[in-house]
Amino acid sequence: MASEQDVRARLQRAGQEHLLRFWAELAPESRAALLAELALLEPEALREHCRRAAEACARPHGPLPGLAERLRPLPAERVGRASRSDPETRRRWEEEGFRQIALNKVAVLLLAGGQGTRLGVTYPKGMYRVGLPSGKTLYQLQAERIRRVEQLAGERHGTCCTVPWYVMTSEFTLGPTAEFFREHDFFHLDPANVVMFEQRLLPAVTFDGKVILERKDKVAMAPDGNGGLYCALEDHKILEDMERRGVEFVHVYCVDNILVRLADPVFIGFCVLQGADCGAKVVEKAYPEEPVGVVCQVDGVPQVVEYSEISPDTAQLRASDGGLLYNAGNICNHFFTRGFLKAVTREFEPLLKPHVAVKKVPYVDEEGNLIKPLKPNGIKMEKFVFDVFRFAKNFVAFEVLREEEFSPLKNAEPADRDSPRTSRQALLAQHYRWALQAGARFLDAHGAWPPELPGLPPNGDPPAICEISPLVSYSGEVRAACPYLGLFWSQVFNTTWGEVAAWVETAQWDQWFKVAENFPRYGMGWGEASRGLCRTWEGMGMRQPRSEPSVGPDRILWGPRGGRTLASPTSLTLATLAPFSGQVRPERDRRVSCWPRVLSVVLGGLAVCVCSWPWKPLCPHPSLTPGRPGIVPGDCGSLVWPEGAVASQKVGTWPLLPARLQGLEVYLQGREFQSPFILDEDQARELLQPQES
Repeated sequence: MASEQDVRARLQRAGQEHLLRFWAELAPESRAALLAELALLEPEALREHCRRAAEACARPHGPLPGLAERLRPLPAERVGRASRSDPETRRRWEEEGFRQIALNKVAVLLLAGGQGTRLGVTYPKGMYRVGLPSGKTLYQLQAERIRRVEQLAGERHGTCCTVPWYVMTSEFTLGPTAEFFREHDFFHLDPANVVMFEQRLLPAVTFDGKVILERKDKVAMAPDGNGGLYCALEDHKILEDMERRGVEFVHVYCVDNILVRLADPVFIGFCVLQGADCGAKVVEKAYPEEPVGVVCQVDGVPQVVEYSEISPDTAQLRASDGGLLYNAGNICNHFFTRGFLKAVTREFEPLLKPHVAVKKVPYVDEEGNLIKPLKPNGIKMEKFVFDVFRFAKNFVAFEVLREEEFSPLKNAEPADRDSPRTSRQALLAQHYRWALQAGARFLDAHGAWPPELPGLPPNGDPPAICEISPLVSYSGEVRAACPYLGLFWSQVFNTTWGEVAAWVETAQWDQWFKVAENFPRYGMGWGEASRGLCRTWEGMGMRQPRSEPSVGPDRILWGPRGGRTLASPTSLTLATLAPFSGQVRPERDRRVSCWPRVLSVVLGGLAVCVCSWPWKPLCPHPSLTPGRPGIVPGDCGSLVWPEGAVASQKVGTWPLLPARLQGLEVYLQGREFQSPFILDEDQARELLQPQES
């Protein structure tokens, strides 16, 4: 340990000798703690830190001179828009995102080092409850979204995948966060996939450049901003850990956004297909003076310009379509490749300039009394995570709807914006919209339907309180929209998903999906849908049987053509459409009730039994042997294969199918619910009970 004399000499070189002014009053253990803290401060770096803080604070605030001439909006070709893109483009982005997640190439990184002083709490923001009916915290909502997106990606691609969760904390938030996660069993995530690490701290400084003592034996320290991420990645070898796991793409976000979509496959897919090394989600500014940074170009380089740096005249400028010219509001939701982060940590981080944050910092006065100031008295120097945008070789922005993806929690009640109340209302309004889109109806306290409104109130609770667990729905998906048959065939033919994807792509697989999108609720009859399916199968070189034999749990349809003889059009339509659309229910549609409930097929020596509703877990069946079809009595709801067949080793996440394959429509369409209503996993299973009886 450094001696008192050594530390005094170091402080003198830094111009901060006052930090030992209470030395004579301290007990031995307090002296040791203070010496240990001060020994970590390099004299030259400390002197420079204090000088830059005082100079930055002294500079005049307001719009930067000459900025308007250097400012330009991002080029249109570098901006994607979730709500304004055609469905096929959006589907392509989503599919690519899910593919990367299924390949274990995507991680999420949470910025959770800040203190919740504005929120008025002494614990990390992620532990905060905004008053949801379920009582869930921000941490729990985010953990469940990770679990859900892992499940969705795994089901689409027949894999068991992991999205590692990296959590950047600080000295103030690490201990409480780690303990909270342990108390809640890591919200059923594998603890090995939750990696917590600390960012650095910097001394808080007075307006005249003196380091603040918060106690007689302790320096007032503060996290170095969310831009401290890059030093922390290097300090704790996080990028090396990502490399060992095979992670190539990182989704970085702030803890306080209750609507954040972790590892958003649409955003990930857009960035990957654009070849981006760096990307940012943005929302359209609500009004010209809204206090959010603007993602734009300065001298042709992508940057985030703070709202205070833009003049009112520039903020009011309009584009040709009538919208704000500089309308891309930054929401601290970013995409980085691991390669780009590596370049930043090793090359560009020293070039980042710290920003001034004027704060209320508790301190001890000259008499040693603790003072809690009523107005800002100190400077905290921070780096911002978005300051690296200018180093990107291929930067993109992705505009999303504010009401779907952005509602931050920053201020204590009764603030009008960014408060627990506004965060809660944003999430409940979102879930209410999802429920209505899925066909649900709500009853008020008197059992009556609430009046239909042209839109939800901008401020206030929705007409009915409905909370949907992230474990049931990730982004409000109404209908099941993933290619379950692709996964099904990959299991049956004992191939990888990539092989199946290439196979069906050449056979114009999408033709069938276009048919399926129109059946039968949208005006297409079963016969026409069946014929469309037959044409698709024939395009893949598969032979149809000449007649349709009876089908049942004790009958197997099969043929000799290398496992590619399929059952009849109607049976195939039944097996295909039921899991794909989530709309076929015998009790609701009499056209289905006369159909056989079970389709059994032998493909490549593997006996497969597909029930129209619901899907049940896979199980090996001892009565079947490779190459020999057999009768499977009574196994109406399972996919079965010969015991010992290779396919049995590739089941992945199939046992999760009963609870996961469906969209919200399966649970909510045509049903009435009393407000408040929580749709969690248990409730979802109960709603499916009539179908299983």
